[in-house]
Amino acid sequence: MQSSVYKVYLYQGGIGLPERDYYFNTDSRTANIRTKYKEHLAKMMELIGEKNSVNISAKIFKIETELAKSSRKLEDLRDDYANYNKMTLKEFNSTTPSIKWKNLLEIMGIKNIDTVIIGQPEFFKEVEVIINKYSIEDWKEYLKWDLINENASLLSSKFVEENFDFSGRILSGTTEQRPRWKRVLDNTNRLLGEILGMEYVKLYFPPEDKVRTKELVNNMVESFAARIKKLDWMSEKTKEKALQKLSTMVKKIGYPDKWKDYSTLDINRDSYVINVLNANNWHFKDMVSKLGKPVDRTEWQMNPQTYNAYYNPSNNEIVLPAAILTIPGKKMSEVDDAFLYGFIGASTIGHEMTHGFDDQGRLYDAEGNLNGWWTAEDSIKFVAKTQLMVNQFSSYKVLDSMHVNGKATLGENIADLGGLVIGYDAMKKTKDGQMNEKIGGFNADQRYFLGYAYSWAMYSRPENLAKRIMTDVHSPAFLRVNGPVSDMTQFYNAFGVKDTDELFRTSDMRVEIW
Repeated sequence: MQSSVYKVYLYQGGIGLPERDYYFNTDSRTANIRTKYKEHLAKMMELIGEKNSVNISAKIFKIETELAKSSRKLEDLRDDYANYNKMTLKEFNSTTPSIKWKNLLEIMGIKNIDTVIIGQPEFFKEVEVIINKYSIEDWKEYLKWDLINENASLLSSKFVEENFDFSGRILSGTTEQRPRWKRVLDNTNRLLGEILGMEYVKLYFPPEDKVRTKELVNNMVESFAARIKKLDWMSEKTKEKALQKLSTMVKKIGYPDKWKDYSTLDINRDSYVINVLNANNWHFKDMVSKLGKPVDRTEWQMNPQTYNAYYNPSNNEIVLPAAILTIPGKKMSEVDDAFLYGFIGASTIGHEMTHGFDDQGRLYDAEGNLNGWWTAEDSIKFVAKTQLMVNQFSSYKVLDSMHVNGKATLGENIADLGGLVIGYDAMKKTKDGQMNEKIGGFNADQRYFLGYAYSWAMYSRPENLAKRIMTDVHSPAFLRVNGPVSDMTQFYNAFGVKDTDELFRTSDMRVEIW
């Protein structure tokens, strides 16, 4: 509601399985995971010396199940208005009198605050009930488990192996653990990422790539603006504000202008786990130190070497790390525009831009405040269009009886389709797009869609796919390609798709938003 101010948020949590539905779904796959989880819990408690580990783990699982029961579902966590509940600290204390929040927050270094934002008030009301339902000894065991579970991968080999057996083999289907040096490097990357980032961009992101990316971004913005102006379902009043939001959207490309200073972080050769805990604490204190200060809009929430990107609605910004702007096995200068606009323009730049106008992002204004700027009529038309997309993706069966969660994945699916249609328009303005000549047997339109597909070339084991269906707001990678392209007439024309082909959708079933 106030993007210029830092505030303390409190959200639901406290469960050991990835998502609340793991505790309740009755399909055989999920039921088996619950059984294995209880066994894993008991083994971990035994490793820390608990003699009555089976009974203790059963009590812990019971507590977690009650916390899960009072937690909101994945799709409900995407309602930004419903998950924004501002309270004075006094009001919040009255809902959970057993927790002395002022004392607890001060221990964390959070002082002199009068209000907090509560994500799910009903969860904390239930926490008050659960706290008094179980003994202090039960809670001590629960907190021991939480500490060990969070840090098991950093401990001795017995903890590491047991943790991997459940989290890796059972939950994700991973057959072999990565070498220790790679796991240590993962944590170095996570906790000291901008130090590695400085070296990464020297090696892999030359200045000419940043120049070409800026040109690509500008072309995408122009194409998006042209599409907004031509929309037949949006009023002129809403169009004007949409164009203002698009024109003021900040574009961060490659790497930050100002790097983090880690000089006060204590790292030594005595203990790996202590180094990680010190780094976690350093980042937490760094976050807390921002309270009461102006929001730092130059800060990045992702490292340059991270193959990912994001849109931040509170800053109205797209952030494009260097890694996602690179093409495996090629220099950017070696790739033609048609392929590049599919690989980077559609899947990343256009995708993140569209997030500013998806079912969540559209609720934020040009300054990044949660502040409805659409007319009621335009909102109704938008929701009707997006319901077609919910229906489309909910119909996709992925594993066993598991379908994509069309509601939970809606924002990402909107962004995928938006990125593709905007990217296509931008590509057609380039020399490659206009000449449409063949390279390697494919014309520009075909290379555009192949470039987009290449950006999602990945494989998931069934176990990991099942986990992602339940926990991820993104659709599986193959549906991030086949889903949106099946809504595009340009794709049908590029490859001569016929009504007998598997991806064919009748014109009345194709989703068109932006």
